[in-house]
Amino acid sequence: MSSLQYLKGIGPAKAKLFERLEIFSVADLLHYYPRTYQDRRENAPNAGLNPPSLTVFKGRVLRVQNIPARSVLIFKAFLVDEQNHQLECTWFKKRTFGSFRFDPFGALKKDFKMNAEIWVIGRKENKNNFFDNKITVEEYYSVSDPQAAWHAGRITPIYGLTEGLTNKQFRQFMQQALRESEAKKEPDILPPFLAEKRKFLGSNQALRAVHFPNSLAELENARSRLAYEEFLLLATAWGIKRTQHKVAAKDYKYEIKKHLLTPFRQNLGFEFTNSQKKVINEILTDLQSALPMNRLLQGDVGSGKTIVALSAMLLAAENGYQSALMAPTEILAEQHFLTFQKLLKKLKVPVAVLTSSTKTAERKKILAGLADGSISMVVGTHALIQDDVKFNNLKLAVIDEQHRFGVKQRGKLKEKTARLDLLTMTATPIPRTLALAFYGDLAVSTLTELPPGRQPIKTRQADEYQAHHLIEEEVKKGRQAYVVYPLIEESESISAKAVTEEFEKLKKVFPQFKLTMLHGQMSRTEKESVMKDFASHKTDILVATPVIEVGIDVPNATVMVIQNAERFGLASLHQLRGRVGRGEYESHCILVAEHKGSLARERLGIICDTCDGFKIGERDMQLRGPGEILGTRQSGELEFKAGDILKDQNILQWAIEDRDELLTNDPLLQNPQHAAFKARLLELYQKNWHLIDLS
Repeated sequence: MSSLQYLKGIGPAKAKLFERLEIFSVADLLHYYPRTYQDRRENAPNAGLNPPSLTVFKGRVLRVQNIPARSVLIFKAFLVDEQNHQLECTWFKKRTFGSFRFDPFGALKKDFKMNAEIWVIGRKENKNNFFDNKITVEEYYSVSDPQAAWHAGRITPIYGLTEGLTNKQFRQFMQQALRESEAKKEPDILPPFLAEKRKFLGSNQALRAVHFPNSLAELENARSRLAYEEFLLLATAWGIKRTQHKVAAKDYKYEIKKHLLTPFRQNLGFEFTNSQKKVINEILTDLQSALPMNRLLQGDVGSGKTIVALSAMLLAAENGYQSALMAPTEILAEQHFLTFQKLLKKLKVPVAVLTSSTKTAERKKILAGLADGSISMVVGTHALIQDDVKFNNLKLAVIDEQHRFGVKQRGKLKEKTARLDLLTMTATPIPRTLALAFYGDLAVSTLTELPPGRQPIKTRQADEYQAHHLIEEEVKKGRQAYVVYPLIEESESISAKAVTEEFEKLKKVFPQFKLTMLHGQMSRTEKESVMKDFASHKTDILVATPVIEVGIDVPNATVMVIQNAERFGLASLHQLRGRVGRGEYESHCILVAEHKGSLARERLGIICDTCDGFKIGERDMQLRGPGEILGTRQSGELEFKAGDILKDQNILQWAIEDRDELLTNDPLLQNPQHAAFKARLLELYQKNWHLIDLS
């Protein structure tokens, strides 16, 4: 479609304002859907669309009044409707230098002539609604103006704006864009058989209805059609990628030789859970398949995902292949490395850790070992995907906490070799429908049970004094405690406690105990020393930042105190809580919050109510949005405008079913009836060419 600036009334200057909203063309404008709606019909049957303070009134002008005041100028108009209800309307103008030279209300006086019929939209002057017949006017329209029907007397769209644009202007430009689109009679992008199957509105009809609906039913029909379109496009892109993935058979194979896996299992000192056994079998079956593995392993905090991943990496090592585990933070990577060293001590499997903090000489040694194949396993952060990291025979990649990496970052690791088996892990459960839609080539394994002996964690909100009292009680019993703060150092811009300052205070609060501190700016050697001392009970209280969120396993720790808990997301709170309750003793998580907004109160309430990571994951997705949870926000793959993948599960399911039918009949969308759909698909995904190739 044409450039936006060629719409009447826009031009280059106003086009710049639209660009702030990422609207560059008429097509972009048409797909910039309203943020919300107001019911501006007379005697609106659904006032639920409108905030309580909003008044929509159509009346005849009785009289007007001009009131000069010291600092402001006031204009009042008194209206009466057909039921003889009266409304007092007020406009304010601040006095400015030279304002006495002209009448700031000249246009109002011209429009509000005696007996003129006017629509007014405004807010009640008194917040307690005592004066329902008095409003401050935000918009008004003369009933005799043909364009008034776009703004009043209807369900009216309200758009997200930027400074310099008004909703009145936006609606006027949208009307022009709709007329231009309808005049061009561009083809509907939905394949005809799907549009007929689902009985959806046509494309132009849906666009007009979502912007200017005649009824709430029509609005929902239009939104459903546009949501379906968004879901179908994304699901189809992943479906095509899945097809390409299946065509690319591996040129290598795995055999279970048992000279590493069997002694590993025997040396563990504990049995796998039934859930771990099931998932390990699924993964090993995938690895022995002729096609590359692409599997998501999801499991709650403490369910044993690391042991499962290490089992897969040992199968790779048994067959002479290299494997890599990528973690989102240095401390997690280092913790995985220490765990691997401990579990592999008797097996003599060469393993290394590579992060941005790895010293130059050590880094050179590791890079050489990866390049010549003498290092079988490597654990690291984003440092693993740097250009100078070369592998000799990389065949398996494991990505921990996958939602913290973007699709492109995950893809860069896969680019390190021609063929690669991929295992991604998350503690944030993803509903199967979403996995099918957004990871079309992904199989899902779920760890459904915790290792035996785990104790439930009692979680509650409390003040600092109560938290300190609990710490004292538990440490006197021989237990240990964590105290977590959101910052390393105090910040003028952020109102939150910092670990360095609070550590000194806590040493005075607990002079009888041994305290130590841990944060991300410490060197690797310092971190290892602190963690070893805490794990061996040389220290009683670990005061830390959220770097301990994952990977720390100290069964004797029974207290987790999270300071400024309102500053943490649900997933982080649940992960931090998971650092305790790992042994035989009853454990506690105390949330200390200072500034509780409504969202913070909701998060804290959820954490206190349940320890079920799957329930928490669902609520987290609702609060934060699926893009962040699935790790796709930065790649632009989940920026839905009409659809809500949590509320629109039935529409999403239709899209998945129809995607499968479409690609079964026309795998590369070569049918001329699918040309418009294919063109739109390419347009949307041209920034992500690594996902699809429709040439």
